[in-house]
Amino acid sequence: MIYLVAILIPPLALLFKGKIFQAIFNGILWVCSVVMFVFSLGILSGLTFPIWILTIIWAIIVVKGANDDERAQKLSMR
Repeated sequence: MIYLVAILIPPLALLFKGKIFQAIFNGILWVCSVVMFVFSLGILSGLTFPIWILTIIWAIIVVKGANDDERAQKLSMR
C-alpha cells in the first residue's frame, strides 16, 4: 500500500516513513513538476515527466530502504 502512495504522492510516502527532510525536498520537486505540467511552461514543460519520475523513484527507494531497516532491526532483536 505504501508503494502505491509513493507512486501517486511521493512526498506523503516519505512522511509516512519518517523522512521529513527528504519529504520536503521531494515535495518541492514534485510540486514544481505538477505546476509545470498544469501550466505547460514553455521550454520547461519537457522537464515535467522526468522530474515527476525522479520523485517517484526516489520515494520508492527510500521506502524500500526503510522497510529493509525495520526488518533487519526486528531480526537483530530476536
